[in-house]
Amino acid sequence: MAQTKWTEKKSGDIVFVSNTGGQQLGYATTSGVKILTVDGLAFKDLNKNGKLDKYEDWRLPVDVRAKDLASQMSVEQIAGLMLYSRHQPIPAAPAGPFKGTYGGKVFAESGASPYDLSDQQKQFLEKDNVRHVLITSVQTPEIAAKWNNNAQAFVEGLGLGIPNNNSSDPRHGTVATAEYNAGAGGAISMWPGSLGFAATFDPKVVENFGHIAALEYRALGIATALSPQVDIATEPRWARVSGTFGEDPQLSADMARGYIDGFQASTGNKEINGGWGYGSVNAMVKHWPGGGAGEGGRDAHYGYGKYAVYPGNNFKQHLIPFTEGAFKLNGKTGMAASVMPYYTISFNQDTKNKENVANNYNSYIINDLLRKKYKFDGVVCTDWLVTGDETAVDVFLSGKSWGVEGLSVAQRHYKILMAGVDQFGGNNEVAPVIAAYQMGVKDHGETFMRARFEQSAVRLLRNIFRTGLFENPYLDPEDTKAVVGNPEFMNAGYVAQLKSIVMLKNKGNVLPLQTGKTVYVPKKFTPAGRNFLGMETPEKLEYPVNMETVKKYFKVTESPEEADYALVFISSPNSGGGYNSQDAKNGGTGYVPISLQYGEYKAVDARATSIAGGDPLEKFTNRTYKDKSATAINVTDLAMVNDTYAKMKGKPVIVSVNMANPMVFSEFEKNANAIVVDFGVQGQATLDILTGKTEPSALLPLQMPVDMKTVEQQFEDVPHDMKCYTDDQGHVYDFGFGLNWKGVISDARTAKYKVSVKP
Repeated sequence: MAQTKWTEKKSGDIVFVSNTGGQQLGYATTSGVKILTVDGLAFKDLNKNGKLDKYEDWRLPVDVRAKDLASQMSVEQIAGLMLYSRHQPIPAAPAGPFKGTYGGKVFAESGASPYDLSDQQKQFLEKDNVRHVLITSVQTPEIAAKWNNNAQAFVEGLGLGIPNNNSSDPRHGTVATAEYNAGAGGAISMWPGSLGFAATFDPKVVENFGHIAALEYRALGIATALSPQVDIATEPRWARVSGTFGEDPQLSADMARGYIDGFQASTGNKEINGGWGYGSVNAMVKHWPGGGAGEGGRDAHYGYGKYAVYPGNNFKQHLIPFTEGAFKLNGKTGMAASVMPYYTISFNQDTKNKENVANNYNSYIINDLLRKKYKFDGVVCTDWLVTGDETAVDVFLSGKSWGVEGLSVAQRHYKILMAGVDQFGGNNEVAPVIAAYQMGVKDHGETFMRARFEQSAVRLLRNIFRTGLFENPYLDPEDTKAVVGNPEFMNAGYVAQLKSIVMLKNKGNVLPLQTGKTVYVPKKFTPAGRNFLGMETPEKLEYPVNMETVKKYFKVTESPEEADYALVFISSPNSGGGYNSQDAKNGGTGYVPISLQYGEYKAVDARATSIAGGDPLEKFTNRTYKDKSATAINVTDLAMVNDTYAKMKGKPVIVSVNMANPMVFSEFEKNANAIVVDFGVQGQATLDILTGKTEPSALLPLQMPVDMKTVEQQFEDVPHDMKCYTDDQGHVYDFGFGLNWKGVISDARTAKYKVSVKP
């Protein structure tokens, strides 16, 4: 009999097993799983059959294990694996689209702990065999860890013992008013937004972020990141520009590679095999084949933005961040684990079947390009709600079955499967996937359809095996507390924020400002409106920066007459998404311009006839907005700059812009002595730049247009095709422009990425 080479340690209901020279295991005493000893080593008997199956043998290659498990799964179990849950706040919300109950009661009335499973979670995990869960808000990292342990114990006791692969949208954004303290931790480390990473022009910064973020994700029980978003931002009006790495294909590819290498690579004792392991987070790169070319800048979360257009015949450049970045990693994992196609219909780009259907449904775009031409054999997961029925052209939570609105829900699932997709985002219900399977059996026979299901199952299981979840999906909440948001990670995030702030103007070298002087900071008015999700946002009048933090740098006055400097914090213009429901109700088409300036803009130079159009809920196909007008919702930001300039009577006015999209600077630039731009930072980081504590080093990842005429004349699918704004210092706000204390930055980064503007 072989000598036993393992030991175990119990922590509550979790038993941790250490194999000498092998994998650490974790299992729940409540799940019914037992340990098998083979060759003196310990293995989990996940299907409780008393023998070691190939999929339970951690010594075997991942694909051998995945194929063995896929062959044992029922059609219903594979169908459940293909589902991706709707958004799950922990604990569940009492109302709204993400509500849940505990014993039939809302959380506050239930007596449940915040880390208990909701009724709905138990339902979709057990009855629908869901194993991919999208986590949103959590009360604390420890609660997230305890919820993870409860959820993993629950599914470990079901069927074949397949663990959950929990995921998250990006969760490392900044709170602008949060104070940074080098010695203190936080809820999670805070980093600049994606455009901020791009503004560093340094892929190593984003790779370091990916590595730290992955450690924090895994400590929260998250093994898949629904990121990075690598669409090139060729259309400056698009609502999702802020989530990209800018408009340059090569910079985006380099940033994508760094990000994914950081997230996916495990090193040292965390590595299991091939760079994968307990430190790895599967990256789901999005949105294939690029979503940044929406006509007129409208976004495809809505029916009014369903079409991506290519007037510059530049479809291929949009693939570069994927083919040259996400699929060509420097690290051992090789390529991104998963890909998410975008909602858009890539208009007239299907050269094989001539189908104008959303990318998730398009066999040419998924099977022919992604799978065959670019050899991607990872998971392809639809974006959320693509199989649902469209209820209105302007509602965020409506279904987004663009181009296939006439098909039934089950037929949509079938078409998606046949296009080469493995997984359905935001669908907790297994019934339409089973119905799609039956359609396939009818068309192709049982053998074919079973093989098609197992093909997707292997891809999906691979990502769960590689990250070590079959061996040990459990967490120690105390370890989680020590890892997430620890001071070292908070500091790394703050340093990256400093590297992401662009100085555009420094007239007369007014910067850096002298600390201890007196500053005037006007309050910022935000009118009532709606956010990207369509939810109402209240009117606000408040300081746009933490004034207690400002007081650590300057004396503060409410009187411009007493001030040495004025600091004005504004946001880039926001004129909405390009559709006005009231216009539609009044007999118009609803289509209006998206403006990148604050003041009223009339679209005299817009296309008279849109390139694409058509929706079952519309009686027309021409989506032009020519000669219609738009004004930024936050037009008061412009007034704030110009009013402050007048009140300061020649004393320096420093403008800090939080930028989500390119903008027209001509409306206020001359009334600012200095301008800095950030893409999501703590206000304190901006103050450290303004006072010279850190020298600015970032560069613009986007062009700034001279006016809206150049925006209308540029092609939605082409980068670097706008005439750029020139300020009163003679500087051109082009891609790659930025200042430091010595002047215009010219270094290895600008040499590598610089693209000359086409007038």
